[in-house]
Amino acid sequence: LREEGRLTARIYAVPWLAGVEDLAKLGIRHGFGDEYLRVGALKSFADGSAGSRTAYFLEPYSDNPDARGLIGEDLQPLSLVRARMQRADAAGLQLCTHAIGDAAISTVLDLYAEVAAANGTRDRRLRIEHSQHLGARDFDRFARLGVIASVQPYSVIDDGRWIGARIGPDRAARTYAFRTMLEHGVHLAFGTDWPVAPLDPMQTLYAATTRATLDGLNPKGWISEQKLTIAEALAAYTQGSAYAEFQDTAKGTLRPGALADFVLLSADVLAIPPEQLREVKVLKTWVGGRLVYDAVP
Repeated sequence: LREEGRLTARIYAVPWLAGVEDLAKLGIRHGFGDEYLRVGALKSFADGSAGSRTAYFLEPYSDNPDARGLIGEDLQPLSLVRARMQRADAAGLQLCTHAIGDAAISTVLDLYAEVAAANGTRDRRLRIEHSQHLGARDFDRFARLGVIASVQPYSVIDDGRWIGARIGPDRAARTYAFRTMLEHGVHLAFGTDWPVAPLDPMQTLYAATTRATLDGLNPKGWISEQKLTIAEALAAYTQGSAYAEFQDTAKGTLRPGALADFVLLSADVLAIPPEQLREVKVLKTWVGGRLVYDAVP
């Protein structure tokens, strides 16, 4: 598609950390490629999911005292993953690690701190994908290490229906804690986690600003103190996501010299109540100044 000029979305590809030696030997670095197709980050899994009780927690699940979840195969043994991460970082490759439970997140932060200590200070923009359930001490560590929380707000209104019973009120208060993250100076990058969640970005904005669970039982918001404003949510979705792939000088904002990627919406999302956000539709989309989608051709 790229060679034929038919690619209408910009791709940042993220292969597996286990293949670090091949990419390092080829000289791939973060952002290798062009404006449409880039590579240079490596992905690994620290744990599973809360839904399957495989997210790795410091304490047992509230509804199953015999289970704490599972540490992912990608983090076993720790000596191997530590060596791979240090090799990747030394080669200029970005690290993106899936971590959901507080024990998994804490373990990844430990590894990232060791990577930074081994390879010295530089702008590495380490990421933790999902960053769902943080231990109390790890908000400050996120900020201190400059780790990006790559999060998917739709999970709030989906998981919020049942996660409280699974992990209890104390941990629930630090679940999808976007407001607390911002207050601690953590970089947020929004996404959808499609196909696990809907691809529609309006659902993401609705979830981040209302936290109204899908069952209708929390109309004012589940853990409502963690709600974001629409301006904050838009910034995380645009500037935050661009920053998370080292593209904040090229996209994420509309300004002279930036890529002309933008949409025309059916309503001004800055002027309507958050509850109406999920009804907003994309009417037109431009990529690089070229119209690539029109709802009414």
